[in-house]
Amino acid sequence: MKWDMIVIGAGIIGLATAERLLMQGAKVMILERNKVGQESSWAGGGILSPLYPWDYSDDVTQLTSYSANQFPAWVSALQEATGMDPEYETSGMLILPPYDEKTAQQWCSTRGIKIELRVVSKIDSIENISETYRGKTHDHALFLPDIAQVRNPRLLQALHKRILQLGGSIKENCPVHHFKTAHRKILSITSFCGEFDADNYIICAGAWSEELLGTQTIKLNIKPIKGQMLLFKFDTPPLHTILVQNGLYIIPRRDGHLLIGSTLEDVGFNKQTTVFAREYLLTRAQAILPLLHKKPIIQHWAGLRPASLNNLPTIGKHPMIDNLFFNCGHFRYGLTMAPASAEILVNEITCAPQPFDITPYQAERNVNNSQSSSR
Repeated sequence: MKWDMIVIGAGIIGLATAERLLMQGAKVMILERNKVGQESSWAGGGILSPLYPWDYSDDVTQLTSYSANQFPAWVSALQEATGMDPEYETSGMLILPPYDEKTAQQWCSTRGIKIELRVVSKIDSIENISETYRGKTHDHALFLPDIAQVRNPRLLQALHKRILQLGGSIKENCPVHHFKTAHRKILSITSFCGEFDADNYIICAGAWSEELLGTQTIKLNIKPIKGQMLLFKFDTPPLHTILVQNGLYIIPRRDGHLLIGSTLEDVGFNKQTTVFAREYLLTRAQAILPLLHKKPIIQHWAGLRPASLNNLPTIGKHPMIDNLFFNCGHFRYGLTMAPASAEILVNEITCAPQPFDITPYQAERNVNNSQSSSR
């Protein structure tokens, strides 16, 4: 069977892309080197915003903001179709010191984003927070009330089910080995599961995208960056809002699970957890939430983020291969960027209008950057 589209990678980006293509009537097959949604898409925390958005370029925050606004309708439609609840909720994000209040306030003001300076001791939703953050020195925090979260493993499960409902095909444990090309086109791909051909091919392989591309004449500037996380379980949620402090985040779930993350480690494709990271995350989290001293860690895991230059994903057509497309390199915000990235890519494939200038995300920038760095 010849497919309209073959998507390589079944993480959040590959699944969101496939779903959008299927909704437009395309015949889509996904090839996944491992299991559906079991890499960085599963390993992350599900916060639908950069931790400190004012520290990122407008190109990053334009994409995250536009995409985050799509989540309520997207998740609602998925839940109605599949009966699975991804647990989307606007829980807000409280940023504990240190922070640059002036920069944050100015950035939010110019973009019409709600931000509040809160007195920590008067916030009911974080009554279990350490006295350190209720004292005279650390009593104030920045609160972004409209920041939402989603339970990413459940979102991935809902998307998986939806793609099958729409007639998509998914082959797991099926790494791609080789692209057969001629005359600026891919003719077929060879994988562990056999040879397949399609009209178009889309690379959504996360941290493995650069490795997968091999000799296809473009450098994506994507590499793996490991992140480790811890999980706790309470009878009832000890918090009702996301907490962030100097890069550490604490995320409460409805059922009392509490996620602590995350590290940033440039160690290649090594996904092993370490005692050092566990103690680092635990010590910092306990300083904020003393209740953690009494709770055992119920899970400790690591994932490999697809790190990219300036945190910008590559979305769009290969500059020299006419039927090869990219949707990869989303670094820490693949979950947040997923619906918008899928929209942008499908718009390019179908020649539909784009919601804004997509030049910063296109593959040509990697060609230009590579050429500039070689001079």
